[in-house]
Amino acid sequence: MASMAASSSLAAMSHPHFLPAKPLAPPKPLMPPAPARQQAPRAGAAYGPRTSQSELRPESKNAHALSSELRRLARAGRLRSALSLLDHLSHRGVPASASAFAALLAACRSLPHARQVHAHLRVHGLDSNEFLLARLVELYLALGAAEDARQVLDGMPRATAYSWNALLHGHVRRGRGEASGPVADAFAEMRAAGADANEYTYGCVLKSIAGSARPSMTMATATHATLIKNAFVGAPGMLMTGLMDVYFKCGKVKLAVRVFEEMPERDVVAWGAAIAGFAHKGMKREALEHFRWMVEDGVKVNCVVLTSIVPVIGELRARNLGREIHCFVVKKFRDRKDVAKVQAGLVDMYCKCGDMVSGRRVFYSSKRNAVSWTALMSGYASNGRPDQALRCIAWMQQEGIRPDLIAVGTVLPVCTKLKALREGKQLHAYALRRWFLPNVSLCTSLITMYSSCNHLEYSHRVFHGMDKQTVQAWTSLVDAYLKNGDPSTAVDLFRTMLLSNRRPDAVAITRVLSACCGIGALKLGKELHGQVLKLRMEPLPLVAAELVHMYGRCGDLKAAQRVFNQTESKGSLTCTAIINAYAVNQRHKEALDLFAWMLSNRFVPTNATFNVVLRVCDAAGLHDEALEIFNSMVQEYNLEASEENYDCIIRLLTSAGRISEAQRFVDLKATLFSLPTPFLNCEQQ
Repeated sequence: MASMAASSSLAAMSHPHFLPAKPLAPPKPLMPPAPARQQAPRAGAAYGPRTSQSELRPESKNAHALSSELRRLARAGRLRSALSLLDHLSHRGVPASASAFAALLAACRSLPHARQVHAHLRVHGLDSNEFLLARLVELYLALGAAEDARQVLDGMPRATAYSWNALLHGHVRRGRGEASGPVADAFAEMRAAGADANEYTYGCVLKSIAGSARPSMTMATATHATLIKNAFVGAPGMLMTGLMDVYFKCGKVKLAVRVFEEMPERDVVAWGAAIAGFAHKGMKREALEHFRWMVEDGVKVNCVVLTSIVPVIGELRARNLGREIHCFVVKKFRDRKDVAKVQAGLVDMYCKCGDMVSGRRVFYSSKRNAVSWTALMSGYASNGRPDQALRCIAWMQQEGIRPDLIAVGTVLPVCTKLKALREGKQLHAYALRRWFLPNVSLCTSLITMYSSCNHLEYSHRVFHGMDKQTVQAWTSLVDAYLKNGDPSTAVDLFRTMLLSNRRPDAVAITRVLSACCGIGALKLGKELHGQVLKLRMEPLPLVAAELVHMYGRCGDLKAAQRVFNQTESKGSLTCTAIINAYAVNQRHKEALDLFAWMLSNRFVPTNATFNVVLRVCDAAGLHDEALEIFNSMVQEYNLEASEENYDCIIRLLTSAGRISEAQRFVDLKATLFSLPTPFLNCEQQ
């Protein structure tokens, strides 16, 4: 039924006539008509006579009525019908108004349609209208036709700031993280042409810097100096807010705070930009402080500010503060149309705080959309309910809500965890049908999902179907072979990646180093060490720890110790790696001495550190030391012991003849992990 309706609507759109050429004859009355009574004129009659059906026909020459019909068709999305009517008007010499062309330009979504409207502008004598030409410049840039946009701008007798701003704004819209260069060039040409820059000009420049993949601090400071020289062109509030956002994106928090403090007046937009900047840089406490100061200053909070601060509360797990914000939203924003995003943020906040009951309550009491469903799915996945997260994507479709790209990307790791191959294939097919692929993030998740289900051939197929194999995709494929027990193929894939001129990142290097550990390839490990030095990755703790681990596994303790000594930023990761290097080479005393050195230098051990040290004690038969380390892990560092840790202590105490103490650990393990309780006796020694 849906396809029939769609086809009928398409047929209606492509029909050559918009209204019947002749009005249908009225049916003959069964009774003679009553004499018409005179009616008082309507209030609207004072503004002019109402347009009749005959005036709306294509053969009519009522320019005002036909321009209104063009605007109506364009705003309804029926661009083909509007362009057909425009062709007919051009042939009959009926002029269309500038407002009709503005509506047509706003409705264009393809380059051929834009060029067709451009041609009609010349036919209707509007090719000198600066407003329409500026809109055309912006449209061409949005559609990727930079040369056409430039020709339109160069064809103007004297381009003003309005036209140049359209060019700058078009570059910002089309830039996708790479607009700063074209915007800087266009701004320089604008200044050279003698056009006066206004606040919108500088706003586009600041947006291009902030939206760049790598914001340029040089451009930011140069723009800041120009704004100071021009006294912020009479709009200090708007431009200082944009400048503060640029400094946050460049990582210069102190400069951003200084700009914020120098603002003459701080409105809700400025406060929201400051809060979002702190949240983006991970400075959660500062974001909450500025939110509190904003409320104390009497600035009215809007939904944009709430969508920035609610995720911060979730990451801090400040559930009580989140409930206060929830009450504020219910009291002030219950009937607002834009409250849906805030409610989705509240669902996510409660889920991050571990309160799934409140999260579900907010979810079912709000108007559900793809964002709120994604927040609930993410909450289920992060709270140990992956099966429920997988059901949610079916339930949302039953409500008529289509999963978007983020929803599919949220559920694919759930399929990986559950090894749900059938559901993963269904999501893959859905992503293909909705043209989500080849998205790099989705392809990477699909590669991982298929490899977890032992279908490496599907992982290969997804990988080779990508338009551009990124380093992340290569790393996922290498990791897939490692997890499936094939380190040799993983190493071969890494060599192929290097031959394809891909620069490996830290994650790719660590994955291949672990593959070298699996096959004992010391020579290849040394080659990778050379790559690390060449790429200047040796200061990274993750890479340094993996190098120490690789040399230790391959039996080269001197090299492992040398890498550890040369690491400037030592931490628990690198300390655990060097302890494990001595442990795998049966150097138990040195491993325990390194653990003592780690504690004396106030490095905080993790669960991985205690796992390694307890294995050392188990291999050396040191039951007293193991018991002391176990108590330190649980009591002093508040870490949860695993089943492996309990098994290690039980083995050591049993072998030492301390059966009663071992039995206590057996009972404790059975209680914590819901296991049956075995009873030890002297024969088990």
